[in-house]
Amino acid sequence: MNKLIDKLIIFIFCVAIYIPNVTHKYMIVPILIVVFFSSMLSYLDRDIISFYVFLVYLLFCLLNPVFLYFIPLISYDILLCKYQWGLFLTIIPLINNTTLFSYSISLIIIFLLVTYLIKKRTTAYETLKIDYYNLEDDSKEISMQLEITNKILIEKQDYEIKLARLNERNRIARDIHDNVGHMLSRSILQIGALLATNKDEPTKENLKLIKNTLSEAMDSIRNSVHDLHEESIDLESEIKTLIKNFSFCSVELNYDIEFSLEKDLKYCFLSITKEALSNIIKHSNATKASILIREHPGFYQFIIEDNGSYASYYTKNGIGLKNINDRVTSFNGYVNINCDKGFKLFISIPKL
Repeated sequence: MNKLIDKLIIFIFCVAIYIPNVTHKYMIVPILIVVFFSSMLSYLDRDIISFYVFLVYLLFCLLNPVFLYFIPLISYDILLCKYQWGLFLTIIPLINNTTLFSYSISLIIIFLLVTYLIKKRTTAYETLKIDYYNLEDDSKEISMQLEITNKILIEKQDYEIKLARLNERNRIARDIHDNVGHMLSRSILQIGALLATNKDEPTKENLKLIKNTLSEAMDSIRNSVHDLHEESIDLESEIKTLIKNFSFCSVELNYDIEFSLEKDLKYCFLSITKEALSNIIKHSNATKASILIREHPGFYQFIIEDNGSYASYYTKNGIGLKNINDRVTSFNGYVNINCDKGFKLFISIPKL
């Protein structure tokens, strides 16, 4: 657009020089020819073509000197390109001309210099504009990358906090089991010894009541410890540990669960993962496997697959696969097994 505006300004000045010096009745014809040449240069917009069109126009100038008035307009398209040396060829029609006044020739030469300055300014502006847009695009891309990185860091921080919380629950459960549980067990044993040695019936009754109370406390603590331990299990970490210790082939994990699962479902997925990895070792020659656990709005999706061969393996006769099917069925889930191209175990369990 800027180039078209420049050429329009140059054209107006060329016409302003042309009209006072040309008075014959066909004076509009050179203007139309110049507009055609200039339009073709703008449309083609290639250096080599612009140069050849410029040479053709110089031939027109040799045939009819009135075309020299529009040399600045035609020269605009070869300025600042690799063929700009062709501008010196304009000397030939200018020297060969005998009809134009020296004043007109001076104006043409001066306006050629002005055209060069206009083209240089426009080129610098367009280069600056392109650099600005590139910089703007780069800044947007960097901003998007920073947002993604920030989101990943926040998710990782949340995961670390969750893992630290679960580890702390596990530690508390272990401490209660090792300290309080052992003390209660020792107390129960001591009371049992007193009951065996004491002959006083009222005292023995009281000791039995104390023993029963301590036994109830022991059972309560044991249940609480089990609940704490089960809640502290992180399914993703447990599966990663299984994969880390699995050396038969490489395993890729894709874990996409937003909220914590209930403990029974955690144990179900862990058991299925163990059984599937065991089957890979026993029945497959796989070189890679993948595990996908994903949460959807209405169900959980669990897929385990590998690239091994199972030509001699019958899915209906496997005890392990029957156990998997029983576990999934207990959650009203669905199991699909395919051994055509490797082994693929597809499980979907509806949310409660």
